[in-house]
Amino acid sequence: MSDSVPLPPLVKFFNGGLSATVATVIVHPLDVLKNRMQMAGRDVTATEAQKSMGGIVRSMIKEKGVTAFYPGLSAGILRQATYSTTRLGMYNSLFTIMTGEDNKPPNLLVKLGLALVSGVTGAAVGTPAEVALIRMTSDGQLPLSERRGYTSVFNALARIAKEEGIATWWRGCIATMGRAAVVNMAQLASYSQSKEIYLKSGYFKDNIVLHFASSMTSGAITTVASLPVDIAKTRIQSMKIIDGVPEYTGTINAMVKVVKNEGFFNLWKGIVPYFARIGPHTVLTFIALEKFNEAYKVAVFDRQSKK
Repeated sequence: MSDSVPLPPLVKFFNGGLSATVATVIVHPLDVLKNRMQMAGRDVTATEAQKSMGGIVRSMIKEKGVTAFYPGLSAGILRQATYSTTRLGMYNSLFTIMTGEDNKPPNLLVKLGLALVSGVTGAAVGTPAEVALIRMTSDGQLPLSERRGYTSVFNALARIAKEEGIATWWRGCIATMGRAAVVNMAQLASYSQSKEIYLKSGYFKDNIVLHFASSMTSGAITTVASLPVDIAKTRIQSMKIIDGVPEYTGTINAMVKVVKNEGFFNLWKGIVPYFARIGPHTVLTFIALEKFNEAYKVAVFDRQSKK
């Protein structure tokens, strides 16, 4: 049976990056909207209506039409090619290593540990693309005189290195790694755990229905757990340096300032587009990953059976 065909580590990394990239291309407009909503709280001249999701959508369409939802797509793709290739490849490889000889999967605590290590490592690798993505997707919200006008992710990275120093590629790296730790523990561990629980219930078989239910559960858990850290990361990566003093000193400082200046529940500002982005992205990523893995196993099994 093709199920018995093992996946080589390189295939796990490649399929992980490819599945996340496919998902990103589809949900990118929601990522742009989420970033714009998270940055809206900084504009003290804007009304609450202008800061709302509907107000931001209307201003984006009025400004550039449909194309307003696609800035930074190249950065989004590069981010997945670095961050998700690393985190999904590592998690699946470590998961296989930690699976017992009786094919019994690791327990929840081990899954959380594997997800933590994979997420933090992926974040360190993907932070440069993340910085470019945040800047490109929020550029249209800045005053004309302050817009950077990057033409592509490579133009953004080159200009950032030239104008601000190459170390700026990793601005907010600690915050990004903190977010990645939360996201991956919530997303990867909950997906694996949900699959186990749903299969044991007897109501599911290992098919696309199971993958959909597990990934939706994972997406909901990930949204609530990671949004406050995501908002802090977004603020840090797009912050200004005034007279040599940064707006925020770190993740906790950014979260405290959001609560103090904008209110506690603004830590979940943009939760609708965030879940609308995280949910489908999680579903598409895991379903695509399962299908790519299945396709590889079938191809290898068919080739072996013909020998």
